[in-house]
Amino acid sequence: MPSLPGFITRYFSKDEPKPPPISTKTAIFLLVIYTLIYVVPFYLSRTTRPSPTLSRDAPSVIRARIASVSLTCTVCSTITFVILTSQGRATTAEALHTLGYWPVGLVETGKCFLLTAVLFAGPLYEYLIVDQGWRDWLALRPLSELFGEWTKWRNIVAGPFTEEVLFRSAAVPLMLAAQTPVTTTIFLSPLVFGLAHLHHYYEFRLSHPHVATSLMLMRSVMQLGYTTLFGAYATFLFLRSGSLLAVFVVHAFCNCMGLPRVWGRVLPSVITNERGQSSRPSVLWTVAYYVLLVAGAIGWYKNLGSLTESSNALVAMKI
Repeated sequence: MPSLPGFITRYFSKDEPKPPPISTKTAIFLLVIYTLIYVVPFYLSRTTRPSPTLSRDAPSVIRARIASVSLTCTVCSTITFVILTSQGRATTAEALHTLGYWPVGLVETGKCFLLTAVLFAGPLYEYLIVDQGWRDWLALRPLSELFGEWTKWRNIVAGPFTEEVLFRSAAVPLMLAAQTPVTTTIFLSPLVFGLAHLHHYYEFRLSHPHVATSLMLMRSVMQLGYTTLFGAYATFLFLRSGSLLAVFVVHAFCNCMGLPRVWGRVLPSVITNERGQSSRPSVLWTVAYYVLLVAGAIGWYKNLGSLTESSNALVAMKI
């Protein structure tokens, strides 16, 4: 199968450059349209539109929204595929590579997951050791919750997968085909991904009507910030690995972990002896957490290039 870098370089060739199928402005316009097609249907039907009497976490709402975004992803992916293959610009194999479907990238998935787990060394220590989350995993409780609760399925599987299909697989190839600089692709396209989460302001306001508007706005701005930052990281991984599976697994893992703690003490459950006396947990639990948090960030930075290197990369980048 021809490598995708070869497909991309046909647009950048100095000898016989091929005109891009779309411009960067058109690519960004399509990204915005994709986002609207993804979000707007949530509020067009009573089955997907939350209200003071119908929560976004209701199983019926979650099922209807999953069906809606699945259709959206299919339509948008088809549009991108047609743009890539129009007028013989790319073969079917090259287009599937661009979209991140083939090769699947099992090795790349493992390496990207390991890299991200290193970054979360501190939070993993808190969850597995301090909070004894390893006991839950021995009993397979997280898996039973995943398949038994619609909110877990949405947050860990359906949400990450459809968002990666739309905002990485269907969106990033448009930026590449438009000859958009790699840096712009990494940091601009995720902004649209971040903006796609602003509708949560409306839903949070419905479920928390007594919260001050200023606090809700601060919450939305924070969400825009960290979703955009994650989007840039996911776009980087997608370009480096060429694997949709890799960015989906990383996205699901990050949703499981949430934002890392950057302040406060890390303490295990208080153990009370037979006399009803409890001992104050050692400060070393907290020290260990923040040491691992910093060490994980350093380890992530040092391995950013080696653990994302792949022959399936969509573009060549020097790290």
